[in-house]
This record gives sequence, structure tokens and C-alpha cells, in this order.
Amino acid sequence: MHWGDHGWGIGFGLGWLFMIIFWVLVILGVIYFVKLIAGISDRKGGTKDETPLDILKKRYAKGELTKEEFEKIKDDLTKG
Repeated sequence: MHWGDHGWGIGFGLGWLFMIIFWVLVILGVIYFVKLIAGISDRKGGTKDETPLDILKKRYAKGELTKEEFEKIKDDLTKG
């Protein structure tokens, strides 16, 4: 008589558990990766709640606009 011939060894009894753990880890890894990529893209573009006036203020602060250009565009944005 051989000990492993009956087919009900540890591999059969716990194989399904290891398979479930494996797939849970794969799914969690994919979710983490997607969140990581989404977080990086949000940081590059700024916040999603940024208004046109916020963008204008940033451009003025960077020196991309003169005071006159800033005031004209700001007036256009606030009138509409």
C-alpha cells in the first residue's frame, strides 16, 4: 500500500484554497496598479476641481501673462 495513492492528500484538500488566494492577490494587484496610474495622472494635471480662474491665476503667477492680460481675461471669465 502506498500512502499517496488514494487521491485525497494535501494537494487536493487545500488546492482550491491556494487558487482562491492566488486570484485574490492578482485582483488586488491589478486594482493597486490602476489606482497608482490614476494617482500619477492626477498629480500631473492638477486637481479635477480646478476652475478656469484657478488656471488663470497659476499662469499669471508663472509669469506667462502680463497684469493687463490677466485682468482682461479675468473680466471675460467673471462676466460670463
